[in-house]
Amino acid sequence: MPEVTHWLPGSILPTFVAALVAFMLGALWYSPVLFAKAWVAAHGYTEADVAAMQKKAPKAYGISFLCFLLMSHVMAWLVHLTGATGWMYGLHLGFLCWLGFALTLGLTAHVYSNKKLATFLIDAGYQLVYLLMMGAILGAWR
Repeated sequence: MPEVTHWLPGSILPTFVAALVAFMLGALWYSPVLFAKAWVAAHGYTEADVAAMQKKAPKAYGISFLCFLLMSHVMAWLVHLTGATGWMYGLHLGFLCWLGFALTLGLTAHVYSNKKLATFLIDAGYQLVYLLMMGAILGAWR
């Protein structure tokens, strides 16, 4: 079993990079280039709703990035504790985290939400891709 320490030595930069990649992917994922229009339509948001969300965006972006940092740090711990080395092992770990946690939590929330399936699929797809990327980055960096 790998030794447990408070902070994984050498994990600050990879943790930050993995979080930044996930955050930047979100900027692309929810942009007009990919799923912004479908996501807005699936939620039934009006232009006024979107404008109101844009006013609150800086706070939301800050909170999101902090959440990605925490998630990336936990993923780095999982990479360390499982002994995953290499991007493929990290990718596999990212998939398992998505399958066991993100997909199940998101689907459970969705069935009680009265929202269109498209909202869940767009969000779950984003979560899958960024968890795969986080795992691959952290596994490769190890």
